[in-house]
Amino acid sequence: MIDPRRLALYVHWPFCLAKCPYCDFNSHVRDRIEVEAWESALLADLEQEAQREQPPIIGSVFFGGGTPSLMPPALVASLLAAAERRFGFADDVEITLEANPSSVEAGNFAALASAGINRVSLGVQALDDGALQMLGRLHSMDEALIALDIAQREFRRLSFDLIYGRPGQTPTQWERELTQALSFGTEHLSLYQLTIEPGTRFATDVRRGALVPLDGDSAADLFALTQEMTCAAGLPAYEISNHARPGRESRHNLAYWRYQDYAGIGPGAHGRRLGRATMRHRKPENYLAAIAEHGHGIQEERALPLHEQATEALLMGLRLAEGVDLAALGERFGLMPDKLIDARKLALHAASGLIREEGARLIVTPQGMPLLDALLPDLVAVEAEPV
Repeated sequence: MIDPRRLALYVHWPFCLAKCPYCDFNSHVRDRIEVEAWESALLADLEQEAQREQPPIIGSVFFGGGTPSLMPPALVASLLAAAERRFGFADDVEITLEANPSSVEAGNFAALASAGINRVSLGVQALDDGALQMLGRLHSMDEALIALDIAQREFRRLSFDLIYGRPGQTPTQWERELTQALSFGTEHLSLYQLTIEPGTRFATDVRRGALVPLDGDSAADLFALTQEMTCAAGLPAYEISNHARPGRESRHNLAYWRYQDYAGIGPGAHGRRLGRATMRHRKPENYLAAIAEHGHGIQEERALPLHEQATEALLMGLRLAEGVDLAALGERFGLMPDKLIDARKLALHAASGLIREEGARLIVTPQGMPLLDALLPDLVAVEAEPV
């Protein structure tokens, strides 16, 4: 399942028109953006990655943000041309761009498709105007529906996001909204429970008592309803929050979850490649300054010890419905499988029905998935010892 000849490339565009109150991503609002300066910087950062040893072919590209649908299509085309020239693209390369469904951005869809984008991930977030307003979104439900229609015409592949588990949301409300979402017939849905992240405006609102999150039991009920409805519609969860028709999963995100090599360029982008971790400068101005001084935007680069790579691979892989093959993982990193997992905790969680073993494969059960954030650090060994 791991193809060492393929590289996943992530390009971060850090700019948004406004900061959503739930968002803790590296996004920034700026009055003016010097597109030529950003094109030069991103091309230089890409070149730095191309000069590393053993350049593989690119299997997927993902433009994330921020709001990359605000990027000029000519800039997208320039970056893709450079990536193909320096690395080469697989025949079935997946090229995804995150987009917001405003009328301005939807107007760019045809040009973005011509630039090389063949898959779009649309940030719809809610099919209800009141919920969109609460979430700080700048588009209306009508705009979202128009954007969905345009995207289905312009791109070969389409996914869209919804946020559920919103304050006061009932199972009846979510069932109605998800039924409508499933009726569009898209191949992929990303369905995220609202999480109150530190440092966001929502976190401040919760402390002030201005926002009351949904309680845990109600959120669990909505999660179970989501799994039931998406499975019945032929879009089972292949990852805790991502649902797709079989064979139509996001190949780029699977590269992360299967711990395949990936390179990240742009402000705040992370990479895992050739056993090394890279992190770019987060603040746009600092990133540009680093490019000018060093020719790349890397703030930190370090070698990853094998036990850390194995732990990261476990933490990512157990998010998937397919789970992880402990024997293959141990062989990949030269570590004993019984040193990767806390055997006592495994037995405890298996007895509780939260995790199961299928031969050498370890799989979090549907009952365990809602508890994943607590389950994983409890299950995975803190350090794995070399063979």
